[in-house]
Amino acid sequence: MLGPANQEILMRARADLRLGVPIVLAGKENAAIIAPIEVLNERRLDQLKVIDKKSFILITTRRAQTLKCPIYDENFVRIALGQFLKIASLKAIADPFLDLRNPLKGPFNIIRGKTLKLENEAILLLKSAQLLPAAIVSKVENGQNYANEHKLTYLTTKQIREAALSPGDIADAISAEIPTARAKSTQFHIFRPNISGEEHYAMEIGKIDRNQPTLVRIHSACFTGDVLGSLKCDCGPQLHAATKIINDQGGGLLIYLNQEGRGIGLANKIRAYALQDQGFDTVEANHRLGFEDDERDFQLGAIILKEMRIANIKLITNNPSKISSMSKYNINVAERIPLRVGQNEANLRYLETKVSKSGHLK
Repeated sequence: MLGPANQEILMRARADLRLGVPIVLAGKENAAIIAPIEVLNERRLDQLKVIDKKSFILITTRRAQTLKCPIYDENFVRIALGQFLKIASLKAIADPFLDLRNPLKGPFNIIRGKTLKLENEAILLLKSAQLLPAAIVSKVENGQNYANEHKLTYLTTKQIREAALSPGDIADAISAEIPTARAKSTQFHIFRPNISGEEHYAMEIGKIDRNQPTLVRIHSACFTGDVLGSLKCDCGPQLHAATKIINDQGGGLLIYLNQEGRGIGLANKIRAYALQDQGFDTVEANHRLGFEDDERDFQLGAIILKEMRIANIKLITNNPSKISSMSKYNINVAERIPLRVGQNEANLRYLETKVSKSGHLK
C-alpha cells in the first residue's frame, strides 16, 4: 500500500496531467516525459521534439483497432511521431469524434520492441486522470535530474502499479442524518480515500441487522441520469428504485461510487454520447475513445462495506461483475436482487448492448 508521500506524488501527477503539464515517469531501465495529447499545446510539443528526436505517440490497443494500426503488444501501440507534427493531427489520433469525417490518418510507422512497464503504467495514469489515454512519450537519460531541473513531477511505475492494485485506505470522514423523499430514516456517510481524492458516499437506510444478509445497492455516479434525468440510460430510475426497495424492506445500504461514466469521467462520457449520436453503441464508443467496456473498480464498494462492518449481502444488481468483485474481496453475496426499471425508447439500444456485449443479466 502507498505511503502518504507516494499518495501525494500520485495525486500531484494526475493534477499536472489534467492541467497539460507533463510528468516524468521512470521504470527500472528508463525514464520518459509523458505529455497527454488531449491538453497538449504547440509550445509543449516543440519542447518534446527537441528533447527526443525519437519521441512517439502512445495509444491503447482499443484506439489502435479503430485506427487500423498493426498491434504487437497487449495494451498499447507506439506510433513514431513522424508526420504527426501538428497539434491538429495529434488530436485526431487521440480523439475519435472526427473519425467518420476523416477516417484515413495513416500511414502509421509502428515502433516494435520490448514491452515495457513504463508504457503500461503511463496508460493507467492517463486513465486515472480521466484523460483520453493518448500521450507523447519522450525518453530522457536521467529522469530524476530532468524532473528536478524543470520542476516536473517525478514518479515511478512501481508507485502507479501499487495504486492500481489497491485504492488505499478509505476513511468514514463524517456522517449525518438526511431524510430523503424515498427513505425518511437515512444516515448519510462520506468516505474519503487517501489516494484518488474522489469522495464516495453511503446511505444507511433504516435499521441494518448485521446478523442477516444486508440489502445493498452499489451505484456508480451518473450526473446526466441521476441529476438531470437523462433518458439515454437507466441510472436515475435504478437509483430511485433501489432506494425505495431498501426502505420498503426495512433497511440496508446504498453505496454511491464517484466513478462517472463507468469510470472514464464525465467529459469522456459525453464524448461517448457524441459517438453514439454517430451510430456507435455504448461499448463501441468506449473502445473508439481508447477505453475498455467498463473502467470501474468495485473494490471500493467492498472496502466501504467492510468499513460498515457488513460482510454478507443481498445485492441489488443486474451486473455480474459486481457479484464477482464482491466475492473476490471476501464479501459474500447470498442473493442477487434484479433491478429492471427505466426502459424507454431513447435507451433501448443501450440496455440491449449491456446485455449482449457487457454480460448484464436480464
